[in-house]
Amino acid sequence: MNRVELFKGDITKVKADAIVNAANSSLLGGGGVDGAIHRAAGPELLEFCKSLNGCNTGEAKISPGFKLPAKFIIHTVGPVWKGGDYNEDFLLASCYNNSFKLASEYNLKSIAFPSISTGVYRFPTERAAKIAVQETDKLLKENVDLGKVIFVCFDEKTYNIYKAILHGELSLT
Repeated sequence: MNRVELFKGDITKVKADAIVNAANSSLLGGGGVDGAIHRAAGPELLEFCKSLNGCNTGEAKISPGFKLPAKFIIHTVGPVWKGGDYNEDFLLASCYNNSFKLASEYNLKSIAFPSISTGVYRFPTERAAKIAVQETDKLLKENVDLGKVIFVCFDEKTYNIYKAILHGELSLT
């Protein structure tokens, strides 16, 4: 996992080929990470996203980064946590896999992820982080072209959970 970095702060400031937006299904902006990305990218992002016709949970779509340091924004819709019996783990893993597929299609070398679904969608942070790290580990073993994956954590609690998982202090199972 030497191609994985951990960063605490604002994903809109990260310099990567793409940042991932934890979007809602309309792709037209919202709260949390989604709202911050839309504000930082500028009004052109909203206009572009209107042409994408939304996005289903677990899927991903791509847009230019506009005013962001990142060249692209990969928008993915994470699952709302409903207790774990509604395919939430699979749908969250699909967010990462479909984001990685777009990164590969666009020949991107670096991608930054927020903690998808752990805000207003209430996915348990530790569980979500384990899925993120597992899917990233699988992808990096298969894809030598992707040079760097950055997990961007907005708060200290999330940062510490990712750090413990990445350092082997928390088991992936």
